[in-house]
Amino acid sequence: MTLRTCRLAFALVIAGAVLGCQDRTSGTSAGYRELGDLPALRERGAIRILTPPLADTEGLPRQGHLIRLEQELIEAFVRLEGLEPLWIWVDERDDLIPALLDGRGDVIAANLTATPNRRELVAFGAPLTTVRERIVSGPDAPAIESVDDLTGREVVVRASSSYVETLETLLIENPDIYAAAAPEDMETEEILYRVSQGEFDVTLADDRIIRDVQAYLPDLRVGPEVTGDREIAWAFRPDNSELIDAADAFIYQYNPASDIPDRYTGDLDQIKQRGVLRVLTRNNPSTYFVYRGHVMGFEYDLAREFARRHGLHAQFIVVPTRAGLITWLVQGRGDIVAAGMTATEFRTDIGAQFSRPYAFISEIVVARPGDSTLVAPSDLSGRTIVVRRGSSYWQTAVGLQERGIDVQLVAASEALETEDIIDGVASGEHDLTIADSNILDIELTWREDIIGAFSLGDSIGHAWAMRETDAQLKAAVDAFFSAEYRGEFYNITRRKYFNPSMRVRRHATSRAALTGVLSPYDELFRNYANRYQVDWLLVAAQSYQESRFDPDVVSFAGAVGLMQVMPGTGRELGFESLHEPEQGVHAGVMYLYRLYNRLDEIPDDEDRLWFSLAAYNAGLGHVNDARRLAVELGRDPDVWFGEVAEVMPLLQKREYYSRARHGYCRCTEPVDYVARIRDRYRAYSDAIADSAQASP
Repeated sequence: MTLRTCRLAFALVIAGAVLGCQDRTSGTSAGYRELGDLPALRERGAIRILTPPLADTEGLPRQGHLIRLEQELIEAFVRLEGLEPLWIWVDERDDLIPALLDGRGDVIAANLTATPNRRELVAFGAPLTTVRERIVSGPDAPAIESVDDLTGREVVVRASSSYVETLETLLIENPDIYAAAAPEDMETEEILYRVSQGEFDVTLADDRIIRDVQAYLPDLRVGPEVTGDREIAWAFRPDNSELIDAADAFIYQYNPASDIPDRYTGDLDQIKQRGVLRVLTRNNPSTYFVYRGHVMGFEYDLAREFARRHGLHAQFIVVPTRAGLITWLVQGRGDIVAAGMTATEFRTDIGAQFSRPYAFISEIVVARPGDSTLVAPSDLSGRTIVVRRGSSYWQTAVGLQERGIDVQLVAASEALETEDIIDGVASGEHDLTIADSNILDIELTWREDIIGAFSLGDSIGHAWAMRETDAQLKAAVDAFFSAEYRGEFYNITRRKYFNPSMRVRRHATSRAALTGVLSPYDELFRNYANRYQVDWLLVAAQSYQESRFDPDVVSFAGAVGLMQVMPGTGRELGFESLHEPEQGVHAGVMYLYRLYNRLDEIPDDEDRLWFSLAAYNAGLGHVNDARRLAVELGRDPDVWFGEVAEVMPLLQKREYYSRARHGYCRCTEPVDYVARIRDRYRAYSDAIADSAQASP
């Protein structure tokens, strides 16, 4: 192992441990002004990192987000300097540079492009990577082959973005271009979506963002490059030369993102030299998904931990179809496949090898409730099973036919997940299907319209796939699973996804009409609801729905306290002890208020509140995906009940979530969540009114 590789591994292990332990400090605890260089920061013992909040704006990373790597790198740099990283979340991107120059932070780590105009204000460090900006138009608009084709076209960019400088250059070359400003709170991905829908004509975007967006908006027309290489780098105050020099030395030695081609092969030693482990996976509830604005998944957690232990950054790449997973692996577009996969002869024949199993599952026949005739394989005679031809289920079903069981076998689309086919069984579109027991376990935690009839054969193992030539990587993965299988980390991770539960305590809320008291925390609800101009009874109803007024509840996803706030969200808002009732309530009400403000385009206050609650439950990104879908289906995107509430559950179906920015969503949950809070809120209002009338 080279010196660079050793130091890189050490640096990223530190960063991974930091992220894994979730010990980031909120910016509210670093509310001091400091303009000094590295010696002054050493005296304070910390470096303040300015960045935009991620939970509300970041979509599902289908090709790996550079900003995640930035976070790991900047924390590793700060730790190696013997200092503490203090994260300062800045609501608007155009406030990042003013905050830096004003001394409210020490470095900007925000996927910032080093444009000429920005270089006049701040100093940029060594580049993390380079990008090129391109012209992008919609699928139904005329193609753009050159700048001349922009004559009479309207190009929409944010005024604070790097693209506005590029547009100014294009206007010199072609003055017949119309320039228009997008809202400052609109992310580039949202602008690209509006271009795809014909709401905007043309925009500019860098090739990394375009590549990620094309994973779910493949019809975008990508035109010519309009810049050369532009550097993405950290920004500093110009006179902080010692800090800049230290950061540059770190970047030159440790940065794993620079100059890596899209397709390459190589065993673990070469992967460690690059510093990035590319993980091929799928977007579904058992592998990789977004929940309340946070990326999660069983395979995601396992792969990140494996990468961390080897000093690597895990980059997750969503492959469009399950059948493409092994193909992409062999082509060099990823290093491992982590997607709940079974070793088959076909997969090994085309160049894959498999690790030792890390999970043992049974294949279960899935039927509708009431189908009591199914108790054994012989009962499948005369029935129809729908599965993907490329799945291991197909071979299982063929085996049934070879045993003389008269079962009809129908091939489902290779683009469908097992969960999608289960939906078809539940709706009556399909007769039966086969599913792994762990997938069925997740489905049965939230739905009652399917059953597991019986298992087929012995248990089988799930394993990660690697190229057959990568002996070092296979040995490392085997060692990881040998050490972790049924160990503490593995067991906690598995229970988190496949046996989710929430401790619930019962409370005699029916006495509210007599006593006027809903919970022991009514005064906290009143205080913070009043501060943020929310009805305290609504806050009480939401708290009951979240935790049954139990401050010690921790959800399967790690949400904490009376209002079940995610720890990362709590830190962004300035709260470290969410299990404490006052902090938990304050954080929850503040977060609801923040979501309400971010939905200011919804004209009706009551509807805006329902959307805010849905975003609190599922994440703002999934709510925005549902509003987009409502427009596409001719529904009103500004009305919750009867409109978006009816559309949102469609994001559980692959035909819809595959082209949604935030991907898969178990979106019957937020619909039910909002309805239950509304009904309880009304019941509380009636009960308190009755209590007031009964008082002498």
